[in-house]
Amino acid sequence: MRCMMCERFSLSHICSSCQSSLLSPTLHKRKVLGSIPVYSFFPYNDIEPLLLTKHTDIGYYIYSILAKCSLAAFAEQWQYENRVSSIGIDDHAKSGYSHTAILNRALKSPRITPIYGKLRATNDHKYAGKSVEERLLNPRGFTYLPFDQEEVILVDDIVTTGTTLSEAAEVLHANGKKVILCLTLTDAQTSK
Repeated sequence: MRCMMCERFSLSHICSSCQSSLLSPTLHKRKVLGSIPVYSFFPYNDIEPLLLTKHTDIGYYIYSILAKCSLAAFAEQWQYENRVSSIGIDDHAKSGYSHTAILNRALKSPRITPIYGKLRATNDHKYAGKSVEERLLNPRGFTYLPFDQEEVILVDDIVTTGTTLSEAAEVLHANGKKVILCLTLTDAQTSK
């Protein structure tokens, strides 16, 4: 096959050379709910074509590569005094796989335990390209299933307005959990 970035022959959808040179994370930080840090790894414009593979057959492979280059590297270097859980936002399998479960799985490390199926949306409203008002009028309506760990990292692919991460954090807080940070591949408000 050919690398999606440089079109050279490759055994992977994105060759190792392009992964090293074009998918080197640069952390961007913002906050939701006033105090919860949200770290994003790539400028939106740099990975937009890759994000658009999300609901296609190739998306599984692309999201796995993005997760390896960003979240797995983060988990390997992250230092924290307690063991925490990580939860992918609405990790229900759609299009044959869950993109947030792929991202969440990459965080498995001595300090982070990915858990699945604990925070699912009951509203399938599409948020892409919608205003803050539209998002607030159509909340995700997350259902929560109990788990042991008290401290949590939330994981999603894109943060745009922050409403989804905020709503998820509020549900977890209401159930006695503490969201210590959120991780996303990209912040839609960032570009080159």
